[in-house]
Amino acid sequence: GTAAAHATRAVPTARPDEPVDDVLTGLRGRRFDSAAVVAVCRDGRLAGLATIERLLAAAPGTTVTDVMDPDPPVVAPGTDEEVAAWTAVRRGEPGLPVVDEAGGFHGLVPPDRLMAVLLAEHDEDLARLGGFLGTASAARAASGERVRRRLWHRLPWLLVGLLGAMLSAGVVGAFEDVLRQQVLLAFFVPAVVYLADAVGTQTETLVVRGLSVGVPVRRVAVRELVTGLLIGVSLAVAATALTLWVWGDGRVAVAVGVALVAACSIATVVAMVLPWLLSRLGVDPVYGSGPLATVVQDLLSILVYLAAATAVVG
Repeated sequence: GTAAAHATRAVPTARPDEPVDDVLTGLRGRRFDSAAVVAVCRDGRLAGLATIERLLAAAPGTTVTDVMDPDPPVVAPGTDEEVAAWTAVRRGEPGLPVVDEAGGFHGLVPPDRLMAVLLAEHDEDLARLGGFLGTASAARAASGERVRRRLWHRLPWLLVGLLGAMLSAGVVGAFEDVLRQQVLLAFFVPAVVYLADAVGTQTETLVVRGLSVGVPVRRVAVRELVTGLLIGVSLAVAATALTLWVWGDGRVAVAVGVALVAACSIATVVAMVLPWLLSRLGVDPVYGSGPLATVVQDLLSILVYLAAATAVVG
């Protein structure tokens, strides 16, 4: 929304040279949307603001010029509502005038509407920072859904995960000969899959939170890719050394190291692409990106690891 959408002209107005007593007398018997502040205008242009408190405290014979703020905060009609609200808060004004480029008075945003804008924006920002839906009210509604709606939102993605698990079993079966020749290779399948998932989950959380507050994926893509590669290299060095030390098989150690570099890098790419794609399709990435990314990452991690094992050991 804009400032003009919240502004009202049903507020007290006065001339700069008008006596304060006349202004207070003129307020009686009239109905306003807000009477917390008086808009002081000259020929339709804003000259200042005068709060009711200052008018009531003025001595007899005082004019409005003597008690008004001649330089109040103002916003243009097209100013974003959140920017407008924070402008009023920073100056401590109970109302915010909306004026055009020529100083023409278009109305006043009253304090209750300023508070409503700030509350709505605060509510939405907290919800987005938490990676929830578009607003906190929608997030609360999702948290209180009935069992049938919960199943509808979650089960389809988990069925995709079940399909991925079956495909993973098929991938492992395709490398049966290699695993039979070197049973030790099977010991490291869970480790490679888990570490790739962990790296992907970290990236996915960062991307989903970024999308929720308007940060495009392209802004973090290069840094995340480099980070994922460096994490993969670090894990590979540690895993290669530990495997060689504990089991004493150099070929398996190399296969595990190569697989971790590749799997962590791939997991980073998948974790960035899927939330972005779901968001572009209008699907909340909170529900879908986790299960779907896990399926894709697991399949690719197993495939990469066993392919590396075949090349090194086979």
